[in-house]
Amino acid sequence: VQLQASGGGLVQPGGSLRLSCEVSGLSFHYYAITWFRQAPGKEREGVACVSPSNGGTAYADSVKGRFTVSRDNAKNTGYLQMNSLQPEDTAVYYCAAESAPCDQLLSLWVRPSSWGQGTLVTVSS
Repeated sequence: VQLQASGGGLVQPGGSLRLSCEVSGLSFHYYAITWFRQAPGKEREGVACVSPSNGGTAYADSVKGRFTVSRDNAKNTGYLQMNSLQPEDTAVYYCAAESAPCDQLLSLWVRPSSWGQGTLVTVSS
């Protein structure tokens, strides 16, 4: 399995970014796509997840109403649209593809078996 997250960068507070996660090596449409982030000195945390079946989504409380997770099964790609970014959103963002319920993935009750290379998001003026 290969996962490649991209789209990170430097953005001012209040700005937006769209992250992409390209997945290969598995049947994409069977797997939930989950976004995680890890800030310096902090543990990795689940941010958002989109399920494979009905496209249901789940979010960490800290990003609800600001982030939107989606997927395009035809392109084997997941997305994370991040709006109203704040300095506390600064982190390396990772994506994972795993066959498990979104709530278990977000809480890291189920830890993804593989992590792709992350993409750095820096929110600063």
